[in-house]
Amino acid sequence: MFDIVGSDLLPDWPRLLTFAVASFALNVTPGADMTFVATSAARGGARGGIAAALGAGAGSMIHLLAAVLGLSAIIASSQTAFTILKWVGAGYLIYIAFTLIRSGPAHSHDVDVPRSTLAVFRSGAMVNLLNPKVGLFFLAFLPQFIDPVHGVAAIQTFLLGLWCNVGGTTVNLLVALVTARAATRLAGVGWIRQVVRWLTATIMGGLAVKLVTSDNNR
Repeated sequence: MFDIVGSDLLPDWPRLLTFAVASFALNVTPGADMTFVATSAARGGARGGIAAALGAGAGSMIHLLAAVLGLSAIIASSQTAFTILKWVGAGYLIYIAFTLIRSGPAHSHDVDVPRSTLAVFRSGAMVNLLNPKVGLFFLAFLPQFIDPVHGVAAIQTFLLGLWCNVGGTTVNLLVALVTARAATRLAGVGWIRQVVRWLTATIMGGLAVKLVTSDNNR
């Protein structure tokens, strides 16, 4: 069996293990993606949560490819491009928060989270894609684990980023399933659903503010 660890594809085992631990810690840290996944699962069941998780993973994959190709580095070096992208991303988060508040209590016919699976997938991708910090994360995080002795830095970057993305998507899928199950059990408790709806809208608004106040150096 071909061992890609120690070849030109991945760093050696000690460095890879360190990366795996750090990647896991980052993947379980709540953010805009996880919040949207949980919201979609709570209001659209497991199918909605899974679609949101896969959409966020697809968006992250595009960020990774951009990092490998150097496009994220261009955004990082351009204050104008970074500012435009972060304001658009913050605006999208505000839009999600607004639709949550406007929709009223959650019922099966609500429209605050898109009805179709494809629409939820697209929204999940947009939440991720419109956050420039994701691309900058790949630029800042992955190079720390690249082993120059092995060469082929672009391949190492892609594979490590893919590892991180698969791990993050897996975590989000678990969040979707757990949230959907909890939402089913609490389906008859209206006030809890309203609290969750307002709390989620508040978190989305807070993430939007955090994104707007961030810069491309952190």
